[in-house]
Amino acid sequence: MYNVAMLPTYNPHKRKRKRRMGFLARASTPGGRGVLKRRRAKGRHVLIP
Repeated sequence: MYNVAMLPTYNPHKRKRKRRMGFLARASTPGGRGVLKRRRAKGRHVLIP
């Protein structure tokens, strides 16, 4: 009866990724700053992959 196509759940876009998961997005919220703090403390060479 219904012919529903399965769509991929991950549709990569560079702009969306930068806005949601970039450095400025991390630095702009308290939780994101915590992420940066933990990654620095761990000694990550790259803070935001």
